[in-house]
This record gives sequence, structure tokens and C-alpha cells, in this order.
Amino acid sequence: MKFSEIQGQEAIKERLRQTVKSNRVSHAQLFLGPQGNNKLALALAYAQYINCHERSAEDSCGKCPSCIKYEKLAHPDLHFIFPVATTKSVTTKPQSQHFMSEWRQMLIEQQFLVSMNHWVNKLDIENKQPIINSEDCGEIVRTLGYKSYESEYKVLIIWMADKLHHAAAPKLLKTLEEPPEKTLFILISEKQEVMLPTILSRTQIIKIPRYPDADVIQFLTSTKSVDLPRARQICMLADGSLIAANDLLLRTDEAEWIFTNFRQWMRYCFSMDIASMLTFVSEVSKIGRERQKTFLLYALRITQFSLYMNLDREDLLKSEGEEMAFLSKFFRYMPTANIQSFVKEFQDAHYHIERNGNASVIFTDLSLNLVRLLAASRQIATN
Repeated sequence: MKFSEIQGQEAIKERLRQTVKSNRVSHAQLFLGPQGNNKLALALAYAQYINCHERSAEDSCGKCPSCIKYEKLAHPDLHFIFPVATTKSVTTKPQSQHFMSEWRQMLIEQQFLVSMNHWVNKLDIENKQPIINSEDCGEIVRTLGYKSYESEYKVLIIWMADKLHHAAAPKLLKTLEEPPEKTLFILISEKQEVMLPTILSRTQIIKIPRYPDADVIQFLTSTKSVDLPRARQICMLADGSLIAANDLLLRTDEAEWIFTNFRQWMRYCFSMDIASMLTFVSEVSKIGRERQKTFLLYALRITQFSLYMNLDREDLLKSEGEEMAFLSKFFRYMPTANIQSFVKEFQDAHYHIERNGNASVIFTDLSLNLVRLLAASRQIATN
């Protein structure tokens, strides 16, 4: 993976290049940021750049023996640790090395735009929660104790480091404190708040931002050959995530499904049609957590657009067609005096879905709270 193959993130790329040029490569770095901002691709491009035999000022060469092996994810000095769980084929004490073939295959299939949901589906582990366990941490210590085979740096990428089990952490901490010479740890995480403080204190944090809408649209139009109106529609749902944009593109009718069902849901809540509302809850509870999260992010974007319309800032909107027609009426029922309450409800629901809460309970509670808020907003609108 070369830096030039990664969409945007130019400031981060330059920061990483400078650490190599100035010979200030920190031995333990945490790439931190929201889903879909290409953290894993940046980590791989950084590792390839460090170990390239003929790198330029801007990028790795892509042609030397080291780069060729990195491109194939088969370099002997490149190691991966990621969350795992027992499966039908690995029934006890799972380790990353047991799933390396599936891991490499997923990265290539998804063009490095991977989420935990992709990995869970790849492993076919249903409702199990993958973790980074003590067996893998023990393997880290053993692997990094060997000399590098052919590169200046041994590189260990720990994907989703927030999944590190607390019982496994002590094995990793000592290695982070006293790493073998010329060893680079790159930890990747989306959730600083659940990272162990002892891990955070031992790493240099590289905060990688969410993609701006312009970069998401360029990714869709240039890389995926999507027409501009469709790209704008997907961009609004993707919320700065290339992973979400890519997944939405693969599900061609998803954007229309989200808008249609959100509009109908709001009508049920507004008219206090409890029976229809509960039918909706039953249906949305079956669609899977990633789609539920995308649906709630869309609700937050509609809330944001309603605020713009209340403030007479329609120039900030990225909406058209039926969605714009809906917004032109709906925004009156999300007045500025009440809009923060809507934001809190949608954010709380998203938080609980992300943490594996019962979807039926979450959406039922959310729907009833929206009935109350819309009734209050209706009262405000008529006064």
C-alpha cells in the first residue's frame, strides 16, 4: 500500500513521512479516529514507506522486494493482531495466526475499507464478541523477540486495539515499555474512551479525522464511477466514512430504503399511530446493527438539516428531490428550542446499538420519546 493509493488525509501522510525523514519514528503509535477514515491503509502505507529500499521524499517505490511483499501482505517482518473468537474450525484458544488467511482475503476483497462487522461476517461467528486475548499477547512477545528477517523495522499492527481484553493487557504493557530494537507498534482504534489508560499512556496518539464530504464524493465519483447526484445522496448517509460509502454503494437501494422508512416512521410518531410504529420497530430490529447505526446517523443528519432550515441557512443543505420536499415541511417540527432533545435521543440510541443493546427495546423507547418530542414541537409550532 502506497500513500498515493489512499484517498485524501494529506496532512496525516505528511506528518508520517516527516517522522521517517527526521528519524523520529516513535516505537508505539495509536492511529485513532472514527470508522472509515482509512486508518488501516495509512498504517500499512507508513510501514511500507519505512522499510522501502528506494523510497522517495513522498512515497515508497512499490517495486523493491520489500514493497512487493508488503503489497501482498506477506512480508516476514509485518505482523497483525486482531480480535478473534472461537469458530467451527477453531474451537478453543483462538489466535490471530489461526485466521491469517481469512484476514488477508478480507483486506483485499474490501480494498482495506474494513469494519468489525465485515470481520464478524467473515469469521461467521454470529453474535460472539471477538477480543484480543492473552494467547495473542503472548504470541506478540514471542514473535517480536526474534530478529527481523530482512527489514530495518519489525512492524506489528494491532487492529481494533480497544478490543484488548483486560486480562491480556499486562503481557503487552511490558513489551510496549521496553520494545525490542527497531520494532514499530501501530495500534488502531475507533474508541479512545474504552482504551485502557495504561495503553494510551504508552503510545503516541495520531488523531486521524473523519473525511470531509468533498473527499467522500470524490471517492465515489472518481474511484467508484458513481454519478454526482447518487454520490451526494450516499455521502449524506456515509457521514464522512469511506467504509459506509462503500457499503451503501454495494447495497444499491439502501439510500432510498433509509429515506422512505425514516419518513414513514416520523409520520407514525407524529400521528401517534402506535400500532404502525411498533410494526416498524419489529422490522428495523431485524436489519442488523450496522444498518441500524447508519439509519440513526441519517436521523441525526436530518436533524442537522432541520436546524439549518430553522436558521434560514438552506445554502448549507445537501438535499434534493423527495427528501427536500419532506424537509421543507418536517423542519417546523424540529424547532431550535427543542432540537437538542432530538439529537440526544438519536445519539443515545446509536450508542446503545453500538454496544449490542436489544434493538427492539432501543427503538421502542426511542419511538415513544419521539412521540412525546413531536407532540411538544407541534405545540410550539402552533403558538
